[in-house]
Amino acid sequence: MKITDSENILRLLFSYNPWWQTGGVQQEFDKPIKRFAFYEAMQTVLNEDIRRSVILCGARRTGKTTIMYQAISELIQKGVAPRNIMFVSFDHPLFKLCTIDKVMEVYSSNISGDETCFCFFDEIQYAQDWNSWLKILYDTKPHIKIMATGSASPVLKEKNTESGLGRWKIIHVPTLSFFEYCELLNIKVTDLPTDLKPTQVYKRPTWEQTDIFNKLASLQVEFIRYLQVGGFPELALSKNDIYAQRVLREDIVDKALKRDLPAIYGVRNVTDIEKLFLYLCYTSSNIINVQTVSKELDGVSRITIEKYIEYLESANLIYISQPIDIGAKQVLKSQNKIYIADAAMRNAVLMLDDITNNAEELGIIAETAVYKHIKSFYYETAAQIGYYRGGSKQNEIDIVVKSNRFLPIMIEVKYRDQAKIANNDAIVALSNVQQPNLVITKRATDFGECAYGDKKIYRIPAPAFLYMLGFVERQKER
Repeated sequence: MKITDSENILRLLFSYNPWWQTGGVQQEFDKPIKRFAFYEAMQTVLNEDIRRSVILCGARRTGKTTIMYQAISELIQKGVAPRNIMFVSFDHPLFKLCTIDKVMEVYSSNISGDETCFCFFDEIQYAQDWNSWLKILYDTKPHIKIMATGSASPVLKEKNTESGLGRWKIIHVPTLSFFEYCELLNIKVTDLPTDLKPTQVYKRPTWEQTDIFNKLASLQVEFIRYLQVGGFPELALSKNDIYAQRVLREDIVDKALKRDLPAIYGVRNVTDIEKLFLYLCYTSSNIINVQTVSKELDGVSRITIEKYIEYLESANLIYISQPIDIGAKQVLKSQNKIYIADAAMRNAVLMLDDITNNAEELGIIAETAVYKHIKSFYYETAAQIGYYRGGSKQNEIDIVVKSNRFLPIMIEVKYRDQAKIANNDAIVALSNVQQPNLVITKRATDFGECAYGDKKIYRIPAPAFLYMLGFVERQKER
């Protein structure tokens, strides 16, 4: 008997699709809190005017599969027949041996012969010639709607250029934002203005600014825990933070490094990529000199390190922040900054069980969290997101958002009790009268506009700033 015969495939399909028999998604899979990516994915896959398949891309355990289960549940509630919805995980050993075409053939012959159906493909990068089969399905079966997940974004983007241009849309699913974390734990801040925007708070009357930040001050304690356990949904809900860190280290980081990257890219020397990731954990939020890294890692070649950095970015384990010029202020030739994609990954790898009394560590992961939120908030735009380092003194600004659609947004993260800013700091020198640059602070009372001669900056506590970013996104869904 051939392993991939129709009977074996069909038996596995029934296991993955219990709603064919029960009529609904199991409650433990249909989570009540919906990520921002859920709404974008549903809007795209149901759009009849501009037809696109959807690929959800992100690190392990960020909730990509949950979004698909929530989508299946919603479709059933909208009246779609359960047998017209199929879920397949290509992470399963049997399905890794099958083409999408073979699975579709078994499904249409035995379960549903309807032209209109919804197909959900989990970990699609493991399916044989997946990009070619998605193209064929799109071109020949216009009534089939497809949503898929993948864990290696550049691979998917490369295939998108080859076969998917105009056929599928990649939607990034980062770890939970601070706002989503609060939603998940039922932590609410009520009566905020619905038109609230973090980069525009300075325009409101002083009394209203004070009222807004006083309401958001209640988030301070929860923000410290968020920095420690990070934005992985299962871990955020855990009652044992130390155990959660172990799960993160073993189930997310180790599997991504030791299984996903070798399987997708053919990495042979797993030890070198592990050493590199460990090095980046220690140096997160710093500018990286590849030649220095090569020496630190006992002579691993520069080319190999650059290649492995790309792989780590593709697995959504790191962010790469590139230097950006601001107007006439040209940056000198410089290296990239590297951030670990979620602060909790770094804590888990370095086994930092308690960072609450370590000001330096808190500062590093607070900057990481701010960068992640900015990167996620602007990912759909054409904005450049990086950092600035220039001038005669090589002054630096942690995060810069540059776009043709608005003035550059410059952000300095000063997550410390005494967040002093000097007159000659770049965040002040490059500010303008139209829009003050932002300084992200630690204390709940450390907010408001500060003048430095004719220059101005605006100070916002980190929990308030990150919560407001999520609040803005949530208003878009209403």
